[in-house]
This record gives sequence, structure tokens and C-alpha cells, in this order.
Amino acid sequence: MKVHVKKGDTVQVRTGVDAGKRGKVIEVQPKKGRVIVDGMNLVKKHTKPGPANRTGGVIERPAPIPSSRVQLVCPSCSKPTRVGRKRTPSGGVERVCKRCGKTID
Repeated sequence: MKVHVKKGDTVQVRTGVDAGKRGKVIEVQPKKGRVIVDGMNLVKKHTKPGPANRTGGVIERPAPIPSSRVQLVCPSCSKPTRVGRKRTPSGGVERVCKRCGKTID
């Protein structure tokens, strides 16, 4: 499944409890079509003490969100936008903001 965002992009959540909030993409899971956004869709995970985590307890961490529920925020116009793709003269592909027309990458 093709995902329209990359790691490090700023996105805005469109639906759910975190609707309207903005955050940075930590991880992209293209096979599942999901993204993990910093500070969004927080879930509580109960952990036992071990070598990595000495204390254990309840840890809050972000859970994956379907990529269709997030929208890329254009770095130049700072608005949520759809993503277009444009061929470069060298033969590569670059992402383009559908609102202002400037390149995102």
C-alpha cells in the first residue's frame, strides 16, 4: 500500500479523539497502511521490570493510526494539503503541495 507521508513529516489528524492536532511522523508502516505520530493516539502499556526497564509500570506510548486519517501539512504554506507527484527532469519523482504548488521534499 502506498503511503502519502514520510518519516519526519508534520501531519494533522483529521478524525478521532485527536482530530485537528498536529504532530511529527515517527514511523511509517506501508504494508499495514498506518503511521505513528508523536503524541497522538496514546495507549497505556503495562510493563514488567526487566533489563531494559528497571522500574516497570504503566507507560503511555503512541499507537499506529491509519494513514488515511492524517493529512500532510505543507512546510511552505503551513496548511493541511493533499499530495501530488511531479516528474523531475532527471527522471525522479517529487511530492508537490496541491494548495500552493511548491515542492515538499
